[in-house]
Amino acid sequence: MPIYLYWGEDDFEIAQAIEKLQNKVLDPSWLQFNYQKLDGDRTEAIIEGLNQAMTPVFGGGGRLTWLADTNLCQQKPADAIIDELKRTLEVIPDTSHLLLTTKKKPDGRLSSTKLFNKYAQVKDFSLIPPWKTDLIANKITEIAREIQLKLTPKAIALLTDSVGNNTRQIWNELAKLKIYRGESDKPLDETDVVGLVLCNTQNSLKLAAAIKDGKADQALGLVTDLINRNEPALKIVATLVGQFRTWTIVKLMEEAGERDNKAISSAAGINNPNRLYFIRKEIYQNTPQQLLSTLPLLLDLEYSLKTGSEALVILQTKIIELCLLF
Repeated sequence: MPIYLYWGEDDFEIAQAIEKLQNKVLDPSWLQFNYQKLDGDRTEAIIEGLNQAMTPVFGGGGRLTWLADTNLCQQKPADAIIDELKRTLEVIPDTSHLLLTTKKKPDGRLSSTKLFNKYAQVKDFSLIPPWKTDLIANKITEIAREIQLKLTPKAIALLTDSVGNNTRQIWNELAKLKIYRGESDKPLDETDVVGLVLCNTQNSLKLAAAIKDGKADQALGLVTDLINRNEPALKIVATLVGQFRTWTIVKLMEEAGERDNKAISSAAGINNPNRLYFIRKEIYQNTPQQLLSTLPLLLDLEYSLKTGSEALVILQTKIIELCLLF
C-alpha cells in the first residue's frame, strides 16, 4: 500500500527520500491540487490528512499527503484517531500516497505503531553513531557508488576520519570530489582527498581521545589542523565538553557501584546503552578525578573564547593543561 513512515534524526537523508517520493508520485502541472503538507502533531491536521489521502486525484499524476513531525507513534493517540486510522489505512487508493515523518523512534507498544507496521513501508533514517567507523565507511562507499565515483580504500578511510556521520557533508564532499575528478576514470586516492575535504566533529572526537591519553603533541596537531580548516573554535569546545561529560558521568557512576546500563545511559545522555561497551574501553585507564578535573578547564576555555581570546592560542594553552591531567 502507498503508505510510508520515515523516522530518524538524519534530516538530509529523509529530505532526499521525500524528494524522490515527490518526483515519483506528483505531476508538477497538478502539484497545487494533489500535494499537501500538514502539521502531524495536531489532531485536526491528522484527521484532515487521512481525509485528504482518501480524496481522488485531480488531473494527472498521483496524490501525496505528508504529515510532518508527527507524534502518532510516540504518544498514545485519542481513540478517535485510532478508529480513523483503522478505517483509512487499509483502503487508501493506489493513486494516493500518505507520508508520515518523525525524528523519534516509533514506540512498538502503541496500537498506532502496530497499524503502521502492518500497512506502511517503515524506514529508519537514524544517524550512524560516530564511533562506528566501519558503518560510516560503508555509507561513503554506497554513496560514491551511487554517484559513480571511484575511491581507493585509503581515500575512504580518510573521508571517514574527516567527515564522520554527517550525511549532508558526506554528499557534499563526494560531489566536490566528483567534479574534481572530471572525466577521469582513475580512482581518487588519499592525496586527492586531503586538500579538498573539510573536517568536522569526527576529528574533534579524536582530539578528545588524544587529550584523554595525555598525547599533547597529537592533540596540538589535531587542534591546529581543525582551526586551519575553519572549524569554529566553540564547536570544537562543545564537542570536547560533550565527550568529557559523558566519560566523567559513566566513570563516576561505575565507581559508585552502579551496574544498570540503562540508568548509566540515561544519566550520561546516551541514547544507545550498547555504546557503554566502547566507552568503558575508552576510559579504562582513567581515574574519576582526572576526568572530573577536565570540566572546569573546558568551562574556562569556553569563557575565554566568548570573551575574545585568540582561538588557536587559547586552545593550544588549555589543551596542554588538559593533557597534563593525564
